[in-house]
Amino acid sequence: MTDTIIENIVASAQVSDSFDIALLAEKIPDSSYNPDEFNGLTIKFETPKIAVLIMSNGKLVCTGGKSQEEIKNAIEKTVTKIRDAGFNIKQKYKINYENIIASTDLEKPMDLEKISKGLPIQNVTYEPSEFPGVIYKADDYDSILLLFSSGKLVCTGAKKIEDATKAIDMLKEKLTSIGAL
Repeated sequence: MTDTIIENIVASAQVSDSFDIALLAEKIPDSSYNPDEFNGLTIKFETPKIAVLIMSNGKLVCTGGKSQEEIKNAIEKTVTKIRDAGFNIKQKYKINYENIIASTDLEKPMDLEKISKGLPIQNVTYEPSEFPGVIYKADDYDSILLLFSSGKLVCTGAKKIEDATKAIDMLKEKLTSIGAL
């Protein structure tokens, strides 16, 4: 089995009370602003490939990072660009991790019908005509696990990397206990 891979982290930070997005767009040349499509300002970083959305309510939303360090660095770079453009930023702000998406490959085909019957019914949704995988609600880790017949397993909704990893490990244990793994 492959290790758990962090695919994407979505985080936010309230760095100001408000921004004049149109003015900010003028002062940050490497930003993107199209109010007909989206009411925020976008800054994209190439290495690593991360996007930071700047909202008029003073909130930053960061997506695309694969580690908390990458997210922190992208938010700090964005805050520097905003300050350099002459806007005020709160002295202290907290980064909130909203959604961590992780995956692993169980490296063997899965019998989803058998698995859906072997796992606790209250946690499982399996409707192959609507979605090609088993949906498992991991209440203890506030996340959803998606298991596909290929053996790919995706965790979404976790707020901590440790919770995503633990949720995946928990489902692996459950799959082993019902003879599916």
